[in-house]
Amino acid sequence: MKIQPADIARSELIGLEVEVLDAENKSLIGLKGLIVDETKNLLSIEKDGVVKKVIKSQVKIKVLLEGQAFQIDGKILVGRPEDRLKKVRRIK
Repeated sequence: MKIQPADIARSELIGLEVEVLDAENKSLIGLKGLIVDETKNLLSIEKDGVVKKVIKSQVKIKVLLEGQAFQIDGKILVGRPEDRLKKVRRIK
């Protein structure tokens, strides 16, 4: 079954490959790595043993899930991960 963009917002993000496409803090653009932790407002991204924390509401990311790449505005990821997993979102 093909993954839909709406499914990403409800998916578990820890363990996925990610790349920061745009950010208010321009030094984060281009950051690639694995998501190792997630809180209400932060994503922790590990690359080469170094963990960087990025504020969800200030970034746009590309996530790889099952061979598919998805672009996500971090603003839709804000919230506790366990609550976000329960939400049903309508995408037109």
